Amino acid sequence: MADEPLKQSQKLGWRFPATLWYANGAELCERAAYYGMFITLFRYLNTDIGFTDPQTGLVTALFAGGIYFFPTFMGIMADKIGFKKALILAFTLLTCGYALLGAYQYKVTAVLALALIMFGGAIIKPVISGTVAKCSDDLHRARAMSIFYMVVNIGSFSGKGLAGYLNEALGFQYINFYAAGMSFAALLLISIFYKNVDTTGTGKTVKEALLGLWKVMQHFRFLSLILIIAGFWLIQGQLYGAMPTFIERVLGKGYKPEWLANINPLTVVIFVVPITHLVRKFKAENAIGIGLFIIPFTALVIALGPVLAAATGGVLNFGLFKLHPLILMVIIGIALQGLAECFLSPKFLEYASKQAPKGEVGLYLGYQHLTTFVAWLLGFIAAGLLLDAFCPDPRKFDAPTRHEWRMATDPKYQFTLDESLRAELGDQIPVPASIQAALGEYELELPQNVTLAELEAKNSWKDDPERIWRIEEQLVTMWTKSKPWWAFWRSPDELRVIPDGPARSRATGEALSDFTLTGGLVSHLGRDKPITDELRAALALRGLELPEDASVRPEKPGDGDQEQKAWKIVVRYYSIDEEKLETDADARSADRDKALRDVLVYANTARSLEETPPLPKQYEKAHYVWYAFTGVGFAAFIALLIFKFITNAIDKKRQAA
Repeated sequence: MADEPLKQSQKLGWRFPATLWYANGAELCERAAYYGMFITLFRYLNTDIGFTDPQTGLVTALFAGGIYFFPTFMGIMADKIGFKKALILAFTLLTCGYALLGAYQYKVTAVLALALIMFGGAIIKPVISGTVAKCSDDLHRARAMSIFYMVVNIGSFSGKGLAGYLNEALGFQYINFYAAGMSFAALLLISIFYKNVDTTGTGKTVKEALLGLWKVMQHFRFLSLILIIAGFWLIQGQLYGAMPTFIERVLGKGYKPEWLANINPLTVVIFVVPITHLVRKFKAENAIGIGLFIIPFTALVIALGPVLAAATGGVLNFGLFKLHPLILMVIIGIALQGLAECFLSPKFLEYASKQAPKGEVGLYLGYQHLTTFVAWLLGFIAAGLLLDAFCPDPRKFDAPTRHEWRMATDPKYQFTLDESLRAELGDQIPVPASIQAALGEYELELPQNVTLAELEAKNSWKDDPERIWRIEEQLVTMWTKSKPWWAFWRSPDELRVIPDGPARSRATGEALSDFTLTGGLVSHLGRDKPITDELRAALALRGLELPEDASVRPEKPGDGDQEQKAWKIVVRYYSIDEEKLETDADARSADRDKALRDVLVYANTARSLEETPPLPKQYEKAHYVWYAFTGVGFAAFIALLIFKFITNAIDKKRQAA
């Protein structure tokens, strides 16, 4: 049986039918999945799937625009089949779509996956909000909607926050698997706990929806306002479009644009209530005008980032932390976007309702989401074209220019190995003379007794994975010492320490032999971590003093010791990574067995700021991307002034007549 809405006679409170909470739980999962994927999508389609910048912009535009165009029609379908069946269908589509998007890096499968996600998301938008409305009465609806919007923001914030970590640690594709998992969790929640709400007598037919849309499109005032406000959201949408790609191409990786994007919702949460109170007596068009006036400056601030960088020398020291000048300008720009949204959003529906003919306000406001559809459609297409023109994909450059770009954006990058040396790279062998000679040409000398260790390949499950090696000097091997069965519940395993090679005590000069440490130190051994003070001190008591740059990494146990854990303490000097310049599909299209790639050498320590060269000349006008969006913002503000002048003149003439 469907949940009963709360009765009007009830006192104002926070008690709602269980279905509302289950719907919000599903919405939390869906928003965390969507925003984690969406902040990554532009870069994933470009770097992993292999679309060019303009193609990426077009595919993203159609996907993001469709999310806002189809909800009206998906809502009609949901009314016919029932909300529960609609949500089960939606989360099934989302689970399959996200999993497909992550599992296969082909253009065809990516487009198919995005279509599944688009239709699934378009179903959820009207159904979840409809559930919230059905599970609350007029007295409690504001509170119910506040819970809903809080859940949306928590999901958005957490999804982007997690994406920043996953993208950096594992790669762009893995956020899609997380999104698939979250969607599947929501599917289980809805399937088991969600109860249908009564939709009898609600909704309209597809024909009625299309006729309503056609009527709205023919109304000059409403359509003009839709296009004007789209200028605002077009710039706002670059949090997911141009901004992440721009930062990674101009500054390199490590700046977590996903976390920077979260400054926007954080600003809105902090300031929306006081600003809404401030403008409560403003005319709607004046509050909207303030928002439209601020929005071009959000792009202009980012465009001026290179100017500030030139003046400050590329780093701003705030005592407790340091920032690149461009990152500071991006933070300011995104915060300004949040402030502009606080002025515009609360008043937009009020102003839009005034443009609708009498008696048709509900019809017209039902299509107010068209402003986001237009903004996303035009904005992402523009982002792809502008990035291609002014901030191009570095994989398109010739080898010397790619080297120049990497030197400017990665302080640990040293040089690219000649392709012929790739065959010399093996597994756990002394560093080949050819590799040592190549390093020597760049004045990178290796100490004695270093080895070349091949690590697990990136995407090792693929036919053509990218490989990773490290040149390192081994100092110590540490094994967990087995305990007798009767001591199973006693203290943790002890550590057996085996010094490597001719290790000698600095205190006595004698060769160090094996020794045992307390098992409590096992907790200080992790994956690729610096040596902790506790572990360093314990080894020093045995005469083994470690260099400052020593680190610990896990080691696979030998065949006869599968139940034991092992770690190595090493000093890493250089790492060698393969990086693909094309996708596997593009390689096959060109009749190549393996994708073209660079073999990159990285140092253990970073270059100083003074040693960092400038970007290649191809990026001299990269900030023009943001000048273009600044122009869009000012055009929208001027268009609003003209719109206000013309509509006021028309209204005065009608009143005089």
